[in-house]
Amino acid sequence: QVQLVESGGGLVQPGESLRLSCVASPGRIFSMNAMGWYRQVPGKQRELVAAVRSGGGTDYSDSVKGRFTISRDNAKNTVNLQMNSLRPEDTAVYYCAADPRAPFVGKPDFQSWGQGTQVTVSS
Repeated sequence: QVQLVESGGGLVQPGESLRLSCVASPGRIFSMNAMGWYRQVPGKQRELVAAVRSGGGTDYSDSVKGRFTISRDNAKNTVNLQMNSLRPEDTAVYYCAADPRAPFVGKPDFQSWGQGTQVTVSS
């Protein structure tokens, strides 16, 4: 079972930036099919924010395209989410997710989850 630990959440004002990080253990993220970030607000379903697949391809929700960037640092076994131009509607608990299957097996199936980190955007 992959363990995921997120960091980097906090309180920021609209228009500011935050960088979330997620460290995976055991295993190496470059040997996993995909890594992703989800978010959830009370009363709503968890939604995919961004994902990076084993070939390096990325996917983003329409609401964050052009503002958020997902990246992998294989040397640090970390996946990051750079969030710029934050808006109040980005306020949520953000979860790191992993599809630990072998690379290139197909559509991501996220099976492992972190504990979540709170992001609050408010003036």
